[in-house]
Amino acid sequence: MLVKLEIYNDGEYWCARGIGEDIFTQGKTLDELMRNIREAVELHYEDALEKGEDIRILSISEIEVRPVAKVTGS
Repeated sequence: MLVKLEIYNDGEYWCARGIGEDIFTQGKTLDELMRNIREAVELHYEDALEKGEDIRILSISEIEVRPVAKVTGS
């Protein structure tokens, strides 16, 4: 089973929201968020895991792209 989560920053926290699943978690840092994602998926699919189901997580991140500063000649 492949669980898809969208990852984004709301200005204060890193958040993860399930795509097609009722899963949401957050963390102050990306490392904390990744730990929380794993725990949230484990809890959401506890029965499937106990039955031996293989579960993988695909995270899709939103990243803001800004213009690169240009160097001018003197």
